[in-house]
Amino acid sequence: MSMLYLKQAIKDGYAHITGIEGKQKITYVSAANHSERFDDPEEKVRAEVWAELIYHYEYPANRIKIEVTIPDRLPTDRADIVIFRDDACKRPFAVVECKKEGVSDAEFNQAIEQGVGNATWVKLRADYVLIVAGATRRVLDVSDKYGAMERDINILADLPKAYGKPQEFRFYKGDKHNDIQPVSREDLISTIKKCHQTLWGGGRLSPPTAFGELCKLIFVKISDEQKPRKKGEPYEFQLKTYEPSSSLAKRINKLYDEQKKRDPEVFTESIKVDDRVLRTVVSHLESTNLNKTDLDVKGVAFERFMDSFFKGDFGQYFTPRPIIEFSIDMLKPDKDDFVLDTSCGSGGFLLYALDCIRKQADEYADRDTKEHYKYWHDFAEKRLFGIEINDEIARVAKMNMIVHDDGHTNVISFDALENIEKMTAQNRGFARNKFDLILTNPPFGSQINAAERPYLGSFELGNTYDKKGKAKVRKNQSSEVLFIERIWEFLKSDTGRAAIVLPDGILTNSSMQYVRDFVLEKFQLLAVVSLPQAAFAHFGAGVKASVIFVRKRGDNEVASDYETIFMAAPENIGYDATGRENDNSQLPEVVKQFEEFQRNPKPFFV
Repeated sequence: MSMLYLKQAIKDGYAHITGIEGKQKITYVSAANHSERFDDPEEKVRAEVWAELIYHYEYPANRIKIEVTIPDRLPTDRADIVIFRDDACKRPFAVVECKKEGVSDAEFNQAIEQGVGNATWVKLRADYVLIVAGATRRVLDVSDKYGAMERDINILADLPKAYGKPQEFRFYKGDKHNDIQPVSREDLISTIKKCHQTLWGGGRLSPPTAFGELCKLIFVKISDEQKPRKKGEPYEFQLKTYEPSSSLAKRINKLYDEQKKRDPEVFTESIKVDDRVLRTVVSHLESTNLNKTDLDVKGVAFERFMDSFFKGDFGQYFTPRPIIEFSIDMLKPDKDDFVLDTSCGSGGFLLYALDCIRKQADEYADRDTKEHYKYWHDFAEKRLFGIEINDEIARVAKMNMIVHDDGHTNVISFDALENIEKMTAQNRGFARNKFDLILTNPPFGSQINAAERPYLGSFELGNTYDKKGKAKVRKNQSSEVLFIERIWEFLKSDTGRAAIVLPDGILTNSSMQYVRDFVLEKFQLLAVVSLPQAAFAHFGAGVKASVIFVRKRGDNEVASDYETIFMAAPENIGYDATGRENDNSQLPEVVKQFEEFQRNPKPFFV
């Protein structure tokens, strides 16, 4: 909206921009022809706010001045924008301090102090201060009623319009000028990043805990947007004029508790965020309409954010998008399929399966129709399943699904190698021989110890066998080996298929021959696609891996000596050695060749 105001201001002759891209200059004609470099990100924020003051807040352009020197203040200081009460520009009404989008909380607080200092300076004396850093705003009443030291109970929802009284709230449903708006991908990425930074606070909370708290608050924000309310009613997830942070926190917690009762599986704990920190997060998020922001924008924004969040220590919970998309293109989920990820991490495979069905829905019904919604939402609600052992990461997966318009109901926090019947007791959707499709990247390298995990002996691959076939429980077994067997148990006989990311050691090491024998006996091996060494390097994992595509054999089916396997080794998949994403352009060709191979199965290597 601010950009539209700036375009209008230029059209009406209040300002003009000259010069070529990278060397542009803005001249504020109505502010004594004051000129600044427009390519400066801070200047762009100022220009947009300045135009908003004219068109949205209805202040006369001739009473808005730029770079106003504060008289007799040492060290010499200038206010970014001052709105005056009079045409002679002698009596200040409000001071505006502008910062570029994405500044830290410390820099924003510094801007508040600078703005308040300027506004309350004995030679200036304004009533209000507005601090803007992109989408984040803070308005303070610094009139004689509150003075220069108050920072809590004098916060306003918004700057008053046309010298009037402050509004109670800034955003009202259906209001042409004061409703929350969908945002661009970059703006959403910036907003999420700011929220996480505020919650993490340079170490106050661990990154995953901070992300967990962010999930709760985004959950509250989305549910507040969806809440039925009449046109002209205010949203609750926003700052309120003259409301202390403790009161805002009570309001947000009440909203959260209402939703928690409706969906106790998603969030089991209360919000654990300091009141003032919570207020800052609300100020970052309040102007964004998450429900109306395009789904692809939300998807990319969350993925880009989680991409950096899951690097390093949490890399095992995140599979690169190209590998996920490729696996789904190879197996092509259908809306009637039961789909599972046995170690779903942040939910990537589940999200892309859901996205695949949503695209299918486009072929059968128009978007925004009941038929379209039912087509993909029934799949999300009843046929999409995930298991994640780490409780915090399971919460991330659920939140990720909610942000993408649902599918979180059947994501459980559980050890996927535990007894299946225990899982069924928690959620009846989890059962043996149930799933048409399993898409997964199981954890590599962790050892399952028989002393710690008594269930090891219940796996065929958790035992050794003597010549008479007598079983003896192994002391330990690699998690990825056990996951192969668990996947086999979950798949439907004869028709169930899976895409499994596995370390190459299982496919090549002589000591793993018994695992390969198990795979070939229990599954038809459809394809092996070798991934380059660096495919996962971006996330701190350097293990050479492949994706195997398999079909579970029927109950009495025996492997034939003449089965052919499709093999491919695309060079550009995932990330390169520097951690940059590859172009992944070879993958559609591999999918096409695999489809051809399925029609005409003969020895084949791409």
